[in-house]
Amino acid sequence: MKVLVFIEQRDGKIKSSAFEALTIGAKLAGSAADCAAVIVGSGVESLAAQAKGFGCDTVHVVDGSDFKNYNPANYCAAVEAAIKGHGAKVVVGTASPMGRDIFPRLAARFDGAIATDLVEISMNGNNVQGIKPMYAGKCLANVALQNAPVQFVTIRPNVFKAENTGAGAANVSKLTVSAVSGSRIKTIEVRKGKSEKADLTEAHVIISGGRALGNAENFKILHACSDVIGATVGASRAAVDSGYASHDMQVGQTGKTVNPSLYIACGISGSIQHMAGMRTSKVIVAVNTDPEAPIFKVATYGIVGDLFKVVPELTEKFKKLLS
Repeated sequence: MKVLVFIEQRDGKIKSSAFEALTIGAKLAGSAADCAAVIVGSGVESLAAQAKGFGCDTVHVVDGSDFKNYNPANYCAAVEAAIKGHGAKVVVGTASPMGRDIFPRLAARFDGAIATDLVEISMNGNNVQGIKPMYAGKCLANVALQNAPVQFVTIRPNVFKAENTGAGAANVSKLTVSAVSGSRIKTIEVRKGKSEKADLTEAHVIISGGRALGNAENFKILHACSDVIGATVGASRAAVDSGYASHDMQVGQTGKTVNPSLYIACGISGSIQHMAGMRTSKVIVAVNTDPEAPIFKVATYGIVGDLFKVVPELTEKFKKLLS
């Protein structure tokens, strides 16, 4: 089965979830010869080497000034060229904002079938099948693609493990693709958020707060701690629904799935939906006044106490350790 994997990069850095997509693509293809990847951008040819060992023999590179900033029309043209060049029957990407934008457009171009945000995936003969959460994670749907010239799938980031098996040479194949002329979509500028910290899905350290913080102002104690340890601040759905934090900070089945080296949960009881989004964290530290809170069942370390006392103390300890 010919499989193509879309490698997403931002600012010259490959997203960690792209390696998860590469791992899945290699498994679906069955051999490195049948698995290829495509990376689009400006000055990105050198990034192709990072795909070596992840199961693809060829990395198609579309590199040029027209692709410096993300533009759906231009990026779709680039990936379309790679699909045709490889003869792909399955195209794999991640359910990121970019993936959610590009993949439906590509599926329409190829009159293909599409399944998004999968948390399990496999082949049934020549067709992709998998499982995806629906209705805010209240149920799981079995989905299957059939009778399509090209099948498009996106996987949920940080659910699948990226595996460098040593297979795949990742040889560079340069593709010449021009910007789409006459397109009504033009990228004028890219405005970034004020925070210089890593996005939750890319962060190695995360400190999250729940509804117990009481209001948005109280999240400052988490930000104070995060500044010391270089963490990204997250939130539970309860905190987001209460207006204490923005939706882009939400961790959980209906938010972002994360996989940091350290996850500190402050005032989060540990609903099934929240734990589904962070339970694969390498080390989990839970701070809660309720010793029976479900979060302690998955925590590596638990602190029973008032977060308004515990977190500032942790911050001071971190300062001394890191000074």
